[in-house]
Amino acid sequence: MKKSIVFIFTVFLLGSCAVFTPRQEFQQGMSERKFLRQNRDAVMSNMEGPFITYRVNRGERFYILATFENKELIKIEEREISPAWMPAQPSENKE
Repeated sequence: MKKSIVFIFTVFLLGSCAVFTPRQEFQQGMSERKFLRQNRDAVMSNMEGPFITYRVNRGERFYILATFENKELIKIEEREISPAWMPAQPSENKE
């Protein structure tokens, strides 16, 4: 009896520790609704056909683009914002 109580207590303790682990921020197949609940500062960046792209700023230098199709996450991109002092790169279009 004592061993079973200790076992149940141990299982309960380990299960409660799992609750406090950080949840994944993004995952393939995540619903659009769950993404917007977790990222309240997300703004719609682009709408092309069935694709909707949201932009989430990550500090001063980085942002994330999350692309959804049929309300399901299909692609995540992390990009760096180019500084304002950085000159535009010349294009090499020769005719």
